[in-house]
Amino acid sequence: MYEPIRTKSVHSTMAGTPSDFPHRSREEELDIQLAGHLSALLAVTDALRSLQPAEDLDAAAERLAEQVTRLRGGGTPVRAVASRTGDSAALHERAHALAGRALVVAASRADTAVAILAAERMDAHSAARSAALA
Repeated sequence: MYEPIRTKSVHSTMAGTPSDFPHRSREEELDIQLAGHLSALLAVTDALRSLQPAEDLDAAAERLAEQVTRLRGGGTPVRAVASRTGDSAALHERAHALAGRALVVAASRADTAVAILAAERMDAHSAARSAALA
């Protein structure tokens, strides 16, 4: 009644052969994700530094750049010169959110140095955001 299948199933042929493309480990994926969050946080920190120069932001930017360099295997992060326009409260809110994301990823990969840095940045941006809104 039914005609038999004459070709092999796609699923059975794929299961037995090694893939042609390299796969990354979970740790490598987390490193990439964490480096991305820290790079975004560095960009927002640089934008804040152009609006409100402060030694705290300078030190934070350097520490963030060091961690991104470490996670990327020596590749230095791109640093953009931001314009002096923008809402500092909104930038602090964005930085707080990015630091929170970095903290979650750092905790899942057990990277204590980045977790401490992210928690410190969350606290600093939370306080600065509150002061900017007051």
